[in-house]
Amino acid sequence: MYENNEVLDWDDEISEEGGEFIVVPEGDYKFTVTKFERGNYEPSATSKIPACKMAIVTFTIQAPEGDITIKENFQLCKKMEWKLSSLFLSIGLKKHDEPLRMNWQAITGCTGYCHVYVDNYTKKDGSSGQSNKIKKLYAYDEQPKDLRAAATVQTAAYMPQYAANNTGWKPGSF
Repeated sequence: MYENNEVLDWDDEISEEGGEFIVVPEGDYKFTVTKFERGNYEPSATSKIPACKMAIVTFTIQAPEGDITIKENFQLCKKMEWKLSSLFLSIGLKKHDEPLRMNWQAITGCTGYCHVYVDNYTKKDGSSGQSNKIKKLYAYDEQPKDLRAAATVQTAAYMPQYAANNTGWKPGSF
C-alpha cells in the first residue's frame, strides 16, 4: 500500500514540498491515532507469523521538537493477540482482563501514551539512517515515567474518565 497513492497526470498542479524529517529522542510521548488502513500480511520464508489480515495504524506523536508520524502493523493472528490488546488498552477501548470485540472504526482520533525509540538502520545505498519506532503502548491506567511532552500534557487529562471520577467504565472516554 502506498501513502497518498493518487495518480498524477503530466500537467497536474502540485504544491506539496514535504516537511523536515524529524527524529525525536527516545522517551514517552502522547499520541493520537490519525489513520487506520486494512491490509494483508504476507510472511517471509523465515516468518513465524502466518499470512493473515493486518491493520496498519498511523500514530501522530506529539513531541516538543514537532509532531511526527509512525506507522505500526498489527497482524490479526493469535500469536500477536498481545499486541492487539496493547493497542486497545492504550486507547481505553479495552478493559484489563476482559475480552473485547475489536472495533477498528473507533480507533481513529483516540489518544494514549507510548514509548518511542530511535531505530538505527542501513539504507539500500549503504548509508546510515534513523527513524522513530514505538517500543511500548502504555495501558490507559499506566503512567509514563519519562514523558517528553510534559509541558503540553497534564496527568489528569490522561486518566480515563472512569478512573478520574469513579462513575464506572466508559470505553474510549478520556
